[in-house]
Amino acid sequence: MQQSKYEVADVLRAVGVSIEAQGYNTHQLRMLRAIKECRTSALGGHVDACTSCGLIKVSYNSCRNRHCPKCQGHKREEWIQKRASELLPVPYFHVVFTLPSELNKLAMHEPKIVYDALFAAAWQTLQSFGAKLNLQMGMISILHTWGQNLSLHPHLHCIVPGAGVDKNGKLQSIRKDGKFLFCTKAMSKMYRAKYVAELRSKGIVDKDLFESLFTKKWVVFAKRAFGNAQSIIEYLGRYTHKVAISNNRIKEVTKTHVTFVYKDYNDGAKQKQMTLTNEEFIRRFAQHILPARFVRIRHFGILSSTWKRSKLKELQGQMIVVAKQFEAQTKLHCCPHCKTPTMEMIDVFGKRGPPKEYLLGTQNNTA
Repeated sequence: MQQSKYEVADVLRAVGVSIEAQGYNTHQLRMLRAIKECRTSALGGHVDACTSCGLIKVSYNSCRNRHCPKCQGHKREEWIQKRASELLPVPYFHVVFTLPSELNKLAMHEPKIVYDALFAAAWQTLQSFGAKLNLQMGMISILHTWGQNLSLHPHLHCIVPGAGVDKNGKLQSIRKDGKFLFCTKAMSKMYRAKYVAELRSKGIVDKDLFESLFTKKWVVFAKRAFGNAQSIIEYLGRYTHKVAISNNRIKEVTKTHVTFVYKDYNDGAKQKQMTLTNEEFIRRFAQHILPARFVRIRHFGILSSTWKRSKLKELQGQMIVVAKQFEAQTKLHCCPHCKTPTMEMIDVFGKRGPPKEYLLGTQNNTA
């Protein structure tokens, strides 16, 4: 993929040291600093050499921050490769649980409570519907907190198998035709009740908030089943390691403003441009930095780690079709010149930069 001309890091550099006085907490400032320094001399780097053609390649280190637009590609491929071996030969559904905007203020002040309750309520809703069929369900859920314009829009993307495990340990389809999961209107009502109950259990006692939530129509979206196992893998990759905004959506950065493209879903998903001050852009971006050690991808039921360790192979073996193994294609160690996987690390360096003897005739890599 072609390197983006502008990056979130460029906006952070344009704002400069003034960002320290804009009310961000220590964790947010540390994350923003890491993004700004990612793949620059500030983090040091390493030197690789191709044992086949002799190419020398200087690379700066990545920040490995989960909010960084430049550090998610390899993580996504690794995660997908692991999930590929865990697929069940059944239809899969994409289910989205969305929180109403009335909860945005609470999410700003108590993000862990709001987002933990979202995971819990979504899973309890699916469990309840599965229990009516005497089936144990499964779910992989991925938290996104943003809208296309970087506004706060918390929602869960869930991948749900269209089957469950009965009391005899047998895998049973939820619907014979496999075309839909459960009634989304009924799911929405139960999800709302489960969520409010979760907030109450966590000590939230705002009666006005609860009244506004029960007068609001909540949204649960369920997409029809995927076509095959390959499409599941490709689809997962679109959601697992996304960040609030990718660098390729940023079209211009000046000393004072940033312009980026977004899809306006209230206007037929038309692509539009938005210009914000650098400070406002960073404020919107920072509100999507999750609390420290918060887990944003979670596995439940028959897709949980406990089930996968003890019963997954048995479930896969019950069906005639066995989940196909997919391997993520990677060129992490391939020479960019001769295309052979013969790159080896020969040196490392710190903030002072690579030794001068490597700079002549080398290929610099800061992407």
